[in-house]
Amino acid sequence: MSHLFTIHPDNPNLRLVRQAAEMLRDGAVIVYPTDSGYALGCHLDDKDAVNRIRRIRGMDDKHLLTLVCRDLSELSTYAKVSNTHFRLMKNNTPGSFTFILEATKEVPRRLQHPKRSTVGVRIPDHPVALALLEELNEPLLSSTLILPEEHHPLTDIHEIREILEYQIDLFIEGGIVGINPTTVVDLTGAAPKVLRAGAGDASAFASEG
Repeated sequence: MSHLFTIHPDNPNLRLVRQAAEMLRDGAVIVYPTDSGYALGCHLDDKDAVNRIRRIRGMDDKHLLTLVCRDLSELSTYAKVSNTHFRLMKNNTPGSFTFILEATKEVPRRLQHPKRSTVGVRIPDHPVALALLEELNEPLLSSTLILPEEHHPLTDIHEIREILEYQIDLFIEGGIVGINPTTVVDLTGAAPKVLRAGAGDASAFASEG
């Protein structure tokens, strides 16, 4: 049976946040709020939970999930960040961006692009997501909740629960969420390359090229 936690974004209930983090450590797949819509999340090292997310999204193992981090310090543990990259990301995080960077050895091979050894990372601009990451003390492995045949994230937690009741362990309602996916920026080349325009202002990176 799934659970529903309602966590106020201005004053997150830390007891519920701790329970959510413990469920993640025990193998749960959750739906949680971000600035770019609701997202699916699981523990970084839980292969079974990752496979559950892939089934819900209807995607194969070639589609990489994102490491959602609480800050740039944590992000740099999992991705190689140059001084230039750091300045760019500092000016645009937390926010609705996913950055493609070279992965460090801390990232399991199965979570990296098979040919490029890259990883997608992001720092969300949502108080509930950040509180959960702080309590978890490590990144979430995550994917925006866009169902097969859909093009935009779902924004109503009760509708989401009605659809995914038997596939999700915990639903977290956390106030207002975004309605567009993140802007994806590739930082592995000589200049930033916007791969997908989304909720984040892509002009901040287009001007760098």
